[in-house]
Amino acid sequence: MVDLAGAAHLELVSGVVQLRPEDAMFDAMLRGWRNQQLARNLKAKTIGDREKLIRRFLAFANQYPWAWTPVHMDEWSATMTGEKHFAPSTVRNYQGAVRMFSEFLIDQRYGWAPACEDAFGTYPVAICHEWNTIPHLQDYEGDPEARPFTREELQLFFDYADEQVERAVRAGRKGALAAYRDATLFKVIYGWGLRRTESSRLDLVDFGRNPKAPQFGRYGSLNVRYGKAKKGQPPRRRNVLSVMEWAVEAVEDYVANVRPRFGFPDHPALWITERGGRLQPGSINDRFETYRDALGLSEELVPHSLRHSYITHLTEDGVDRRFIQQQVGHENDSSTAIYTHVSDDFMNSALQRALAPAFA
Repeated sequence: MVDLAGAAHLELVSGVVQLRPEDAMFDAMLRGWRNQQLARNLKAKTIGDREKLIRRFLAFANQYPWAWTPVHMDEWSATMTGEKHFAPSTVRNYQGAVRMFSEFLIDQRYGWAPACEDAFGTYPVAICHEWNTIPHLQDYEGDPEARPFTREELQLFFDYADEQVERAVRAGRKGALAAYRDATLFKVIYGWGLRRTESSRLDLVDFGRNPKAPQFGRYGSLNVRYGKAKKGQPPRRRNVLSVMEWAVEAVEDYVANVRPRFGFPDHPALWITERGGRLQPGSINDRFETYRDALGLSEELVPHSLRHSYITHLTEDGVDRRFIQQQVGHENDSSTAIYTHVSDDFMNSALQRALAPAFA
């Protein structure tokens, strides 16, 4: 018998009579699945979230895994889509977790099917099929209303953020430093095409020099250490080159003249709170929505729209698509294309360039 991590004979205690054999078998299955995933170097949080989901599915089906059928998956999927109205991507992720657990149980190498048959006279079967799960047919399944800022909206937003600093200073309020920090933060999110969480986890030392762009000094590049991770994997790192001089000037001024006034010189974070903590993504959302709503801008605009805008505006400015893809950390060009919503002026200019040879 092969001693694979998660195998039934490694998790089940032989010669012991269990008071509740069904619960003991189910717990052993989860332990085995956890050990199998740990052997694949998956993160503990990912494993924990999947285990919680399996327990939720168990409660829904009201049956143990060796009695699960495709009907249970069909009913669960119908509940998620018809009653709870979960997004397709969420439903597919949940279905995927159940599929992985089911495939683990029926894999002959792990021996769970014979163990269940010996104990209960039945065994687990495949419950996830093409006809009762959502296939991944589209590269993008986010909100179709999501869009970038227009250049006019973006300028209006940045101007308003700067005005809040001036108002706080004139009024002698304590919030001037926080307002300055947030105004700079939004400029950095846009200026380097960052995600909200990536921005909140930035440290002072993450900025560095780029010998090919000495005019930016120590702000020529940005080391993003907490990029979006693949499922179960650690955060992906990438190096983003600075391309917007005004954004470099904004963060340089903040680091030199504003951040020191918060105190806490030994704190590594770029964005700190008045109490010396690291600014959290939820706080970024709150301030963004306050400014957006005060300006009467569309609710379609969210902090991630700044990243959309970075990709779109660089595309409109003629920056190489491959360069943009590397900057924002997309593995495939199709992902970058999703975020590109070029303006009518750009499309008309592109059309003229395409038609020029024919009319020459």
